[in-house]
Amino acid sequence: MSEASWGFAHFLAQTDTIGLCVLAVLVAMSLLSWYLIAAKLWSYMAIRARSKAFLASFRAVHHPVDAERLWVQRAADNPFARLLGEGLGACLALREAKRDNSRKGDEFGFGLAAPDDYMSAALAHGVASEARGLENGLTALASIASSAPFVGLFGTVWGIFHALRDIALSSQASLDKVAGPVGEALIMTACGLFVAIPAVLAYNAFTRLNRNLCGEMENHAHAIFGLLGLGQTAGGAARVVELSSAPAKAEGAH
Repeated sequence: MSEASWGFAHFLAQTDTIGLCVLAVLVAMSLLSWYLIAAKLWSYMAIRARSKAFLASFRAVHHPVDAERLWVQRAADNPFARLLGEGLGACLALREAKRDNSRKGDEFGFGLAAPDDYMSAALAHGVASEARGLENGLTALASIASSAPFVGLFGTVWGIFHALRDIALSSQASLDKVAGPVGEALIMTACGLFVAIPAVLAYNAFTRLNRNLCGEMENHAHAIFGLLGLGQTAGGAARVVELSSAPAKAEGAH
């Protein structure tokens, strides 16, 4: 048999049902991986576009009442807006609890000595909830990235076994009869790597994007806390963080 007759088409023609099933699994994993990559990219682009407009409006807020008006006027279609909603909801709960003094004597109630702890917990819960939402699909990507090479390796092992069995039955054990089928079986390992490498790169990239976005949400939660608790404007809070970090850097340089 000539060299031109060996190849992927010949491998498909000669493989059995198990080999075809392994190849079908790799194709399904590849399609799912690329779908998740496209969906996550679209989701991040939408979050960035919506958050940019919301944060521009939030930086112009100078009073908690204006923050509440901003949240009512704009749709909560991005993590930063929903985080502001968490802070406003915590403020509303604190005001209602303060007005309802009759609950202080309840058997299962307790007095809230530090309202700022309640606000911090509400904002931390909001950040954690948004972080969990950002991780949707990453588990599947990680599973594909870790398992696809082994699925391909299984296909290779099965293909080599299938090829050696056929060679043994034909009683032709020359090198040219062995190298072709064994080389074709390695196609499955290549397919597994072809599926796994994009999934690994995408998973690492999305993990980094999530980490950066969570850091931005934590800074946003700090600004919300300053606005609702201290009446400090969002723009002023951002400048305070920058100015307070400057002396520390200068001392470190000395």
